[in-house]
Amino acid sequence: MAPWSGLWAGSAGGDAYRGTPVIVKMENPNWSISEIDGGEDFLPGSGGRRRRGKNAKQITWVLLLKAHRAAGCLAWLASAAVTLGCAARRRVTAGRTDSDATEGECEGEEEEAAHAVRRSRFYAFIKACLLMSVFLLAVEVAAHSNGRGALAVFVGSFYASWVRVRAAYLAPPLQLLADACVVLFLVQSADRLVQSLGCFYILLKRIKPKPISPALPDEEDPDAGYYPMVLVQIPMCNEKEVYQQSIAAVCNLDWPRSSFLVQVLDDSDDPTTQALIKEEVEKWRQNGARIVYRHRVLREGYKAGNLKSAMSCSYVKDYEYVAIFDADFQPYPDFLKRTVPHFKDNEDLGLVQARWSFVNKDENLLTRLQNINLCFHFEVEQQVNGVFINFFGFNGTAGVWRIKALEGSGGWMERTTVEDMDIAVRAHLKGWKFVFLNDVECQCELPESYEAYRKQQHRWHSGPMQLFRLCLPDIIRCKITFWKKANLIFLFFLLRKLILPFYSFTLFCIILPMTMFVPEAELPNWVVCYIPALMSFLNIIPAPKSFPFIIPYLLFENTMSVTKFNAMISGLFQLGSAYEWVVTKKSGRSSEGDLTASAPKGLKQLKAGSMPVINAVIKEKSNPKKKPKKYNRIYKKELALSLLLLTAAARSLLSKQGIHFYFLLFQGISLLLVGLDLIGEDIK
Repeated sequence: MAPWSGLWAGSAGGDAYRGTPVIVKMENPNWSISEIDGGEDFLPGSGGRRRRGKNAKQITWVLLLKAHRAAGCLAWLASAAVTLGCAARRRVTAGRTDSDATEGECEGEEEEAAHAVRRSRFYAFIKACLLMSVFLLAVEVAAHSNGRGALAVFVGSFYASWVRVRAAYLAPPLQLLADACVVLFLVQSADRLVQSLGCFYILLKRIKPKPISPALPDEEDPDAGYYPMVLVQIPMCNEKEVYQQSIAAVCNLDWPRSSFLVQVLDDSDDPTTQALIKEEVEKWRQNGARIVYRHRVLREGYKAGNLKSAMSCSYVKDYEYVAIFDADFQPYPDFLKRTVPHFKDNEDLGLVQARWSFVNKDENLLTRLQNINLCFHFEVEQQVNGVFINFFGFNGTAGVWRIKALEGSGGWMERTTVEDMDIAVRAHLKGWKFVFLNDVECQCELPESYEAYRKQQHRWHSGPMQLFRLCLPDIIRCKITFWKKANLIFLFFLLRKLILPFYSFTLFCIILPMTMFVPEAELPNWVVCYIPALMSFLNIIPAPKSFPFIIPYLLFENTMSVTKFNAMISGLFQLGSAYEWVVTKKSGRSSEGDLTASAPKGLKQLKAGSMPVINAVIKEKSNPKKKPKKYNRIYKKELALSLLLLTAAARSLLSKQGIHFYFLLFQGISLLLVGLDLIGEDIK
């Protein structure tokens, strides 16, 4: 507190309070000190002399406050380090790796053995690179130690031979491969930059898809308007955690009850889950909803087979459009009113796609990083492709199809694990146009565990390569313009589905660490640091609140290139793992509170109609089935690759490559954290 400097200050003498007056604001936990810069006449009797020093006690107080803040930061860092150490110790003690069979994934010893063999090939390659790098690092250290004796002479001779061999035989092909990957990297970066500029142009010009003609009724005549027959499908499989929310949200859609029918397509093989879903459907039917339950006896073709079976029902011919929502998706009540009108008087339009929003995007670091990726996908990729070329990949859910377009394109096919992309490509080849609505959202969940996210990404990156092999002859023979063919082959498939995971893994996880041991081959700093930082910045712009996570995002994307590269190779060469379909695990965090809290204004009144509110049907069952145990695992490929990069980082210190060292160090730590499953859900 500042000393009193009123009328009585003069009687104490001019030197009584010579220090600088300060005000200390003690606001826990951030204490701050603000100085009052007094003028010459601040203290009476000072004679106009300027103060030349600060009170020692005040300086001590400032230092103590800063020390307190530093101690708090150190305590937090120590606590985080201890927590990570304990979690890592649990992973190592448990000894469960990604090669262990997961419940429900492998049936039978022969199939499990086949999966293990396929997984071991890629792991053996990384392990060989790691062993070679450790050996070369030992040779480099021994050669730089300038020891004496016979062993030192042998090591020096071996090192001289190694230098000649690497300069003559290893450096040229490695440099050639590095240059090729850099070219691919620049091409892909240019594509991403062009897409970002296209998104900026859309925002600048306020371009927004609009219906050709007004379709909604006015306030004076609410019964008039455009209300065609809509079929709503909810495919699901053993998703007990989320079925209630999705059924409730779909049954509360603001659409005439006589004009839409809900199909619950249950592929569950668990009798308890089947009974629960049947009970939920019956409950909504008794309350006036037009809803049916379908369960297949022969569960073939995964989701595509399920949808194909549902479309074969005789009553489907009475409907003009079909809306599809996965089991964890919850559309807002006005979803159909904002999507279906785009079809009116637009006979060439085959698909209207809405964007996703996520109820658990802030649950952990993994969900935050996924949110960055998907925000860029919808805000930039889907929106730009929809506005400028009227084509993009169907996201498999939160979309409305014209049934005529579906049937005219061959319907659902079970030939790949990306049935949504398959039907979108075939519809595009038939001349149908697509519309993406960036302002229409549908809530869903993000995978919270790395195991679930990893399997989802494997399916999303192996399926397009399967589809590319199957669709390439049809694309070449199709009677569409040359530019549409070029966009499909070179941009949609090759650049964004094949080249991106190839160069990400090869350049940053293999070539870069190898150049540390073969320094005759070089990667410039702008390839390692500047352009990746720029691309990460472009990716994170659609999610500005995630900007503090830009560095973890850059490192995590390179880490995920291991899974994506493996999936791309398995899909391109039709390996067995390309046909794996594992339903992404849900946590059931979506609720009516999540749905209504972020709903646009005016939608909450829609829930007070003839249908019951969602809270009336979302309740816990009295006898829940015991859930299977879940475990955190150790991922051997990521772990081996982290040790490879950390070894290369140690080698880079010998050649004093600063940026390369820091990149390899932090990328190696990122791979180590992922390899020990320390990102995402922690299962204790």
